[in-house]
Amino acid sequence: MGDLSDLRREYTHGGLTEADLPESPWPLFEKWMEQACEAKLEDPTAMVVATVDETGQPYQRIVLLKRFDEKGFVFYTNLGSRKAKHLETNPKISLLFPWHTLDRQVAVVGRVEQLTNTEVLKYFVTRPWESQIAAWVSKQSSRISARQVLESKFMEIKSKFSKGEVPLPSFWGGYRIVPESIEYWQGGEHRLHDRFLYTREQPFSGDWQVERLAP
Repeated sequence: MGDLSDLRREYTHGGLTEADLPESPWPLFEKWMEQACEAKLEDPTAMVVATVDETGQPYQRIVLLKRFDEKGFVFYTNLGSRKAKHLETNPKISLLFPWHTLDRQVAVVGRVEQLTNTEVLKYFVTRPWESQIAAWVSKQSSRISARQVLESKFMEIKSKFSKGEVPLPSFWGGYRIVPESIEYWQGGEHRLHDRFLYTREQPFSGDWQVERLAP
């Protein structure tokens, strides 16, 4: 096996101080997201989503953030997917935004709320036509024999809806992650990183408290 112990770099993009912190975590997240987009990072909205199955086994995957506000973070998915099945029995979830190029991470811990059909449809109609078709094609997380199965199904559904708008699949929906805590991590020289943790005075409600964490 390869030895990776000498593979390292310094984090030199600057620090994060108490003076930089607003009372609520949302203005800082909006600022960091804007800066990630301005830096032209590939997939700045990509986040690692972690869920846990009924045996306690955690799973992670990359999902794209589609919206955020003071209510929470929103993403969409197939409601028959593995992560959706996990969330049916355990609504606890965590997110990680890995903005390595900027020496930044944002970690979120919370629980999910399923979006209403109205909320889901409002987003679905904004998706490119081919993406709307793709939502009908895949029974996400199920086993398939070959890629050709997907391609054949895509052509079948594409032909079916070629003369009209694509309806919202009943098995396609979305979630809002309501955060209990949001941690901001800014890399620092000599591994003296800056970490600040926002938590609510009451779980999932109330004002935010913030404290510095050791790196």
